[in-house]
Amino acid sequence: MLELRNIHKSYRMGDNVVHALRGVSLSIAPGEFVAIMGPSGSGKSTLMHVLGLLDVPDSGSYRLDGREAAHLSDDELAQLRREVIGFVFQQFNLLPRMSALENTALPLIYSRHRVETASAAELLRQVGLGERMGHRTNELSGGQQQRVAIARALINAPRVILADEPTGNLDSASQREIMALLEDLNARGITVILVTHEEDVARHARRIIRLRDGVIQSDEKKGPAAKSQPAPVTAASATGTGTRFALAEIREHLRQGLKTLAANKVRTALSMLGILIGVASVVTMLAIGQGAKRDIEARLSALGSNLLMLRQGAMRVGGVAIEAGAATRLTVEDVTAIKDQLPSVREASPTVTGRGQVSYLNRNWSTQILGTGTAYEHMRASKPDVGRFFTEDENKRRARVALIGRTLLRELFAGADPIGETLRINKISFQVIGILPEKGATGWRDQDDVVVIPVNTAMHRLLGKDYVDYIDIEVRNAQEMQAANDAVKALMQTRHRVPVSQRQDAYEIRNLADIQAALSETSRTMSWLLASIAAISLLVGGIGIMNIMLVSVTERTREIGLRKAVGACRRDILTQFLLEAVVVSAVGGLAGILLGVVATLGMGLLAGWATAISPLHALLAFLFSAGIGVAFGFYPARKAAGLHPIEALRYE
Repeated sequence: MLELRNIHKSYRMGDNVVHALRGVSLSIAPGEFVAIMGPSGSGKSTLMHVLGLLDVPDSGSYRLDGREAAHLSDDELAQLRREVIGFVFQQFNLLPRMSALENTALPLIYSRHRVETASAAELLRQVGLGERMGHRTNELSGGQQQRVAIARALINAPRVILADEPTGNLDSASQREIMALLEDLNARGITVILVTHEEDVARHARRIIRLRDGVIQSDEKKGPAAKSQPAPVTAASATGTGTRFALAEIREHLRQGLKTLAANKVRTALSMLGILIGVASVVTMLAIGQGAKRDIEARLSALGSNLLMLRQGAMRVGGVAIEAGAATRLTVEDVTAIKDQLPSVREASPTVTGRGQVSYLNRNWSTQILGTGTAYEHMRASKPDVGRFFTEDENKRRARVALIGRTLLRELFAGADPIGETLRINKISFQVIGILPEKGATGWRDQDDVVVIPVNTAMHRLLGKDYVDYIDIEVRNAQEMQAANDAVKALMQTRHRVPVSQRQDAYEIRNLADIQAALSETSRTMSWLLASIAAISLLVGGIGIMNIMLVSVTERTREIGLRKAVGACRRDILTQFLLEAVVVSAVGGLAGILLGVVATLGMGLLAGWATAISPLHALLAFLFSAGIGVAFGFYPARKAAGLHPIEALRYE
C-alpha cells in the first residue's frame, strides 16, 4: 500500500544542512499497525510527513497505492490526503473558534463541498464525546481534544491513519483510552501508523520501525496485519468529481469566512472603515455633482434650446467706436424677415428692455421691464405657472397686460393671488394675467425680478422706443446653428445696407447653445473630479484591506496548514480568503452607501446645497467597493493558497 525506496530529505538551517532522512526504504501493507520510534532528531516526524504527503522528499521514490507521489501536483496530493489518509496531530490542531462537531466535520468542506453534521456527530459518539460535541475546544480536556482529532481523521473514511505522538500530551488514563481507540480502528481493517518515543505505546503496534540519524536501524514484526477493509467510496467518486466548483462549496467557504470575521470583530470593523469612508465619499460627491449638474441644467433650460441672440454691434467711424445700434437699429420688421426668409429658423421674437417702478396698493418695487413677442413663452421656457401668456392680438392692440416674476409676487402681493389685479408700471396701469415660472438668480441678476409685457406695448406705451434691443432666434436643430448664424448676419447686412468695411462689427450674435454646452461640460468635469477624489479614499481603503488580510494570513498560518492537511487544495484556500476580503468590502460598501445617503440629505437640509442621489451611482460605488475587495484581497489570498502544508503547520 505504501512503498518507499531510497528516500532522502534534508533541511537548510542557516549555513548548516540537516539530513533528516538518509536512504530510507520500507513497505507497509494494508491493515498493518506500525509504530515508528526513535529519539528526538532521528527523522521519525519527517518520515511521517512524507508518508502523509505533507512533505516531498528530495530524492527517492514514494508510491501510494501504486501511484508515484513525486509526479502529482499540489491539488492531486490534497485530494489523496482527503480520500486516503487521516491525520492525528500531537498538538491536536483544532480550530478554537469551532465546536467539537464543527472541527470533526471540517474535512467534509473539501471532500463533499458541504458539512454533514450527522456523520460527524455519529463519529463523536463512537469516540465517547456524544455529550460534548457542542463544546468549543477550550472547554475540552486534552484527551477529549485528541478524540475530536481522531474523529476528524475518520470523517472521510480513510484507509490510513497517521498519528504523530498521539499520547504525548495526555495523562495515563487518556493515553490508554486513545491507544484502545487506535487498536479498535486497526481491528476494523484501517492501517494505523503512529510516531512515538514511548515503549509502552509502541507495544500496542504489531510492527515497530526504529530510526536513528535518518536511517532505519531495525524493523520487527510482532504479529500479522489486520484484515484490510475494501477501498471506500471516496469523496471524489461520491460527488462526481473532486474539483467541481459548486455553489454549495462557495456557500460553505463564505460561512467559514463569516465565522472568522465575526471572531475578530475589531479588526474586521477597522478593515471595513476605509471602504466605508471611501464609498460614502463617492456617493456624497457624486450626489453633490449630480445636484449641481441638474441645477445648472434647470437654469440653462430657462435660456431655451438652439437659440441665437442677435444684437446691434458697436461700429467704428473714422477709427472711433460709436454707440451700439446707433447706425444699425433692429426693428420688428427684421424679425418678420428672419422668420420668413431663413428656412433654418423656426421662430424669432423681438425684445426691448428697460427699468421701471412698479406699484400695487401701497407697495412699490424697481424692476426690469421686458417687452417681447408671443414666441417668448416657449423659446425661453416661460410658460406661466399660473394664468396665461398674452396673445398676438393683445400685442397688436398694445394691450396693457403683464406677467410677473416670483420676486414681484413676493414683494408686491406678499404671495397672494395676483391674477386679475391691476398694478402700475411707471404710473401706467396694467392687468396681471400670469405668473412666470421660477428661474433663480444668475450672478448678480435675479431672473425672477421681471415684468413681461407685449413688445408693442413696451415700445409705444411705456419705453418710447421705435427699435428692439435684441432678437431671440430659435434654430430648427443644433446641426444648423452655424449656418443660421451666418445667414442671419448676411440678411441683416443686406437689409440695412451695411458697408463691407463695417460688416464685421455691425451685428453681434451670441450662440446660447455653445454657452449651454460649455456649462454642461464644466459641470460634468467637476462631477468626475469630485468622484475621482472620493475614489482615492476607496483605493486607500483597499490597501487597508490588503494589509489586514496579510496580517490575517500570518496569524492563521497554522490553520491554513491544517486545512491543507485535511484535504484543502489551493483553490479552496484562495476562495475562502478572497471571499473574506469581498465580504469586508461589500459590507463596508453597503454601510458606506447608507452613510453617504445620510450625509447627502444632511447637506441638502442644513447647507441648502442642491444634491441628487442616483441609485446607479450607489450601485456603481458598491460594485467598485466589491471589486476593490477582489483586487486587493487577491494577493493575500494567493499567498495563503501557496503556503506549503508542513511549513504552515510548523509556523510559530
